[in-house]
Amino acid sequence: ALAAKDRVMVSSFGGQAMAMPAFVVSRRPFAGYWEYLLENAIFTAPPHPAFGGAALLSGDGKLVGIGSLVIPDAAGPRQALPGNMFIPINRLKPILADLLDKGRAATVRRPWLGLVSEEIRGRLFVTRVSPGGPAQAAGIKPGDMVVGIGGKQFTDLADFYRKVWALGTPGVTVPLDVLRGIAVTPIPIKSGDRYRWLKLDRSY
Repeated sequence: ALAAKDRVMVSSFGGQAMAMPAFVVSRRPFAGYWEYLLENAIFTAPPHPAFGGAALLSGDGKLVGIGSLVIPDAAGPRQALPGNMFIPINRLKPILADLLDKGRAATVRRPWLGLVSEEIRGRLFVTRVSPGGPAQAAGIKPGDMVVGIGGKQFTDLADFYRKVWALGTPGVTVPLDVLRGIAVTPIPIKSGDRYRWLKLDRSY
């Protein structure tokens, strides 16, 4: 229920001195270059120096978010206002038992490409590929520009992730359209499972 201009308190480890007032400056999706998308994230300002894992408290003292990042554009894209991004606490409630038991949510996992990208003026540039990951195996290289998925365009990084994840579960083929020079080349990527690549649990 938090909205822009709501007053909040950010409290981190270190006692009373680390409890600092802030304002909610926006609510919007957050897309990270590491194949991460959080819908309806909470953005606050000014930034808290110990943001990682910090508690975001509403005006009536309820825990409403968990600190995740410090960002330069809390108010919105291309708006220079340093602040923090918080994960809404409601995202934790359905998976809390799984986190306590296994350390991760036991939900259906998403197809992973091993693709680190940067969005510049609506264009998606590959900056790095994960060694041994699906993108590298398919021949994707830093400097490539991804312009579509199976002939369909996307609007931004968040929309790119939504369209990739809508194709299915890990193992599904993702048909990327890649611009190299002046030619667009279809490059199918057989997606993988991020947990298997990270070797977090050999039972996967």
